[in-house]
Amino acid sequence: MYSTLSVSTHKKEELVEVTDLVEKIVVEANIENGICIVYAPHTTCGLIINENADPTVCKDIISGLNKFLPHDALREFMHAEGNSPAHIKASLVGQYQVLLIENAKIVLGTWQGIFLAEFDGPRERKVLVKVIKE
Repeated sequence: MYSTLSVSTHKKEELVEVTDLVEKIVVEANIENGICIVYAPHTTCGLIINENADPTVCKDIISGLNKFLPHDALREFMHAEGNSPAHIKASLVGQYQVLLIENAKIVLGTWQGIFLAEFDGPRERKVLVKVIKE
């Protein structure tokens, strides 16, 4: 069984922190040790783990990806919807993260957080969370 989170995005491209929402599910699972799989079942967003202490890092990540592949790229893409850059960025960052659970808590570094990486917003996104006991 897994839990489903609803995440609203508000911009074309942004990182939305979901750490607290995932941690709540882990606490409710009431397990000491195990793993937590966080998955976004979408093709134009992904999930990343990165710094959550300084919000400018999120902006820098989006900016860096846009230098590589702007969302309004003038390249010729085959996909008729015109959002191929979003599909490519989502493929680069990936749609899942696997986290360790120790002593009933997600193991993250001091400055780390879990983020939904939106590349084709604004949209309502789902994030699926599966907690597995050791």
